[in-house]
Amino acid sequence: MAPKTPISLSFLFLILPIFFFIQALSAPNYNYNYQKAYNELSYDFYDKSCPRLPSIIRYRVWAAVQNDSRIAASLLRLQFHDCIVDGCEASVLLDDTKDMKGEKNAPGNVKSLRGFEVIDVIKADVETYCPETVSCVDILGLAAREAVYLVGGPSWNLPLGRRDGLTASKKSVLEQLPSPKASLENNTAKFTSKGLDLKDLVVLSGAHTIGFARCVTFKVRLFNYKGSGQPDPDINAAMLSDLQSMCPNRNDGTNANLAPLDVVTVDRFDNEYYTNLISGVGLLESDHSLMADSYAAHMVRQYSYDTNLFYDDFAESMLRMSLVGVLSGRDGQIRKNCHVVNVDDGY
Repeated sequence: MAPKTPISLSFLFLILPIFFFIQALSAPNYNYNYQKAYNELSYDFYDKSCPRLPSIIRYRVWAAVQNDSRIAASLLRLQFHDCIVDGCEASVLLDDTKDMKGEKNAPGNVKSLRGFEVIDVIKADVETYCPETVSCVDILGLAAREAVYLVGGPSWNLPLGRRDGLTASKKSVLEQLPSPKASLENNTAKFTSKGLDLKDLVVLSGAHTIGFARCVTFKVRLFNYKGSGQPDPDINAAMLSDLQSMCPNRNDGTNANLAPLDVVTVDRFDNEYYTNLISGVGLLESDHSLMADSYAAHMVRQYSYDTNLFYDDFAESMLRMSLVGVLSGRDGQIRKNCHVVNVDDGY
């Protein structure tokens, strides 16, 4: 048998650039997509067409926070659930119709998402002063930012001019929404599918410094972790006892009971969430899993030491998330009512 002819270096130099060029063409260019979205939006988009918008947002969100200590977390979560599923286009606000099974009643959202009424009040005010001008998706982003700021968190840059989507999909929620019960690998894959990364996941998980979770989302850690018949061995013992009392091992109405995601400063946005993780008092399995990954755990420790670093990175990740799947120009529409698509749209 004749010996195999080795591939010449000149052939490799010829073929490798072609190979990398083909790979570049086939790979999603997320940096390009983000830059494209950023270029199509602007910070002063509504300055002339709706100058009252900032004051409407500020007053209505302030009133909501005064009335309901949970609403800041709810508005922030509402924006996340919108953007991470098919992009930031207010599809999460759409009601189901006879022809469309949307996102509101999908698992992970139904009987869980809150804050719709705050968006409705803001939209009604905005329609009074600047009708058919401001999108529901921009209202949601502005409301979430204001809510976080009002409970002690950072503000962030939010370019405007997004347009609202024309449909919503329950199937998309099932496929794309990260789960509090899923592995870090699984949830990270859902982030990377949007052009986000593990750092964004760790940073945005810091939103769990405010808000509550239903027993059903973490009960498996309390009684039968991974089919062992025993609690998660890594859960803090004192926390375990409290949670087992709050969420007894039976399938009844107690599944809807609420536990704070941050047991120390539940209503204040800060970096205590990361300190809790280091102390073994992270509530959700998805929170706890951050400490099992060396890179994620390193970021957790950094953020637990440095509030300013966390706030800066949180602001950056919120901006990045707000650019996922943006509709602009003549795509989509400006809904008159955030719950339904305009039937006589002329945009």
